[in-house]
Amino acid sequence: MSKKLATDIVDQMYNKDDFSQWLGIQRIEEAPGKSVLQMTVRKEMTNGFDIAHGGISYAIADSALAFASNSEGRHAVSIETSISHTLAIKTGDIITAEAHRESLSHKIGIYKVSVKNQNGEIVALFKGTVYRKSASWEE
Repeated sequence: MSKKLATDIVDQMYNKDDFSQWLGIQRIEEAPGKSVLQMTVRKEMTNGFDIAHGGISYAIADSALAFASNSEGRHAVSIETSISHTLAIKTGDIITAEAHRESLSHKIGIYKVSVKNQNGEIVALFKGTVYRKSASWEE
């Protein structure tokens, strides 16, 4: 699997991904089994404590998981995910999610995603397991 093919796959996905686009997610890097995404936290993404809703860091990590796992060449969907929030995120913070493959078999892939703020501090750790369908992105 080439980096160009991985980018082509993520192009196809991102162009139809209205939610990631609405969040303002920018693609920084992709390669087979890897995705780096970045976004700025907006006021409407905060909760009653004036910190980012937990779903915000979850959403960018989940998008990174989707792009990283599908960039391996086959359609992949999440079957289990978990997240630990380690530091509060505030309006104006720029968060970066970096997903990378931990394990890959014929049907199952496991990926870890670290989410960091603009200071390089880890704000969330995410783990995702995907089911790899038989359908290829090249078909």
